[in-house]
Amino acid sequence: MEKQRRIDVLVIGSANTDMVVCTDHLPRPGETVLGGAFMMNQGGKGANQAVAAARLGAEVGFVCKTGNDMFGIANRQQYAQEGIDTRFIFVDEENPSGIALISVDQRAENTIVVASGANANLLPLDIARAEKVLDECNIILIQLEVPMATVEYVVAEGAKRGKRVVLNPAPAATLSKELLKNLYLITPNETEASLISGIPVSGEEGAWAAARKIREMGVENVVVTLGSHGALIYNDRYEEVIPAYRVEAVDTTAAGDVFNAAVVVALSEGKDLYEAVRFANRASALSVTRMGAQPSAPYRSEVDGFDPK
Repeated sequence: MEKQRRIDVLVIGSANTDMVVCTDHLPRPGETVLGGAFMMNQGGKGANQAVAAARLGAEVGFVCKTGNDMFGIANRQQYAQEGIDTRFIFVDEENPSGIALISVDQRAENTIVVASGANANLLPLDIARAEKVLDECNIILIQLEVPMATVEYVVAEGAKRGKRVVLNPAPAATLSKELLKNLYLITPNETEASLISGIPVSGEEGAWAAARKIREMGVENVVVTLGSHGALIYNDRYEEVIPAYRVEAVDTTAAGDVFNAAVVVALSEGKDLYEAVRFANRASALSVTRMGAQPSAPYRSEVDGFDPK
């Protein structure tokens, strides 16, 4: 009989290749600008979170779908090198691997266009084939760069198994009440919180109103990320904003992914939500001081040794 593996964190989601161009300013519609440095590396919200969680010390499983092309091959090799369990990375013989075109300006702001490719073909049937890893894991992290039917299936199956399911609801989308009530934690930014709750969010006051509404909709724990202002926690125990650390940002591309990965790693280690968010703020602060998506994800020793001034 095969020995059951230990999976601290199971990430289910997208895998892309990022093509990044640095430029003085982001182009307006119809404008062409000359860029500077070009980088090509692995990205996708799911993959970013899986890599970040692995670097932060968790045993990580990843479920995704790539094309049978050079991008998919390179991605799968990279995940294995990061120590990620790749048993349930599926290969799509008909669709190409996902691609993201990213521009980053001098203020570390970015614009991103994604061609989903095989990510859009990660189906509930694939998740059913990965049932074994659903049973093995401690906590599940999923995002919205795969079909909504797949997200709803994962959340329902995770809840049925008594697993803590964390949803990073990005990119922004409306969510069903059935999905929300099966979540352990949701981590929207201000835009996503507004769309989910139906409450305009601009600043902390609106974020509190949205967080309260989302809890009323059935989610046990709500964390609204506020960018450079930190993160708001709302549950039965906590109702406060944890400030972000001040750093010199150069690229914010995967800061949210690092934040979410760090939260679930800390939760899987038995930390409460307050400590998990503090840990995540440290990890994401480090990530924005570096270029790229997965290349910016810090290692556990770096986060533990981070001494912000």
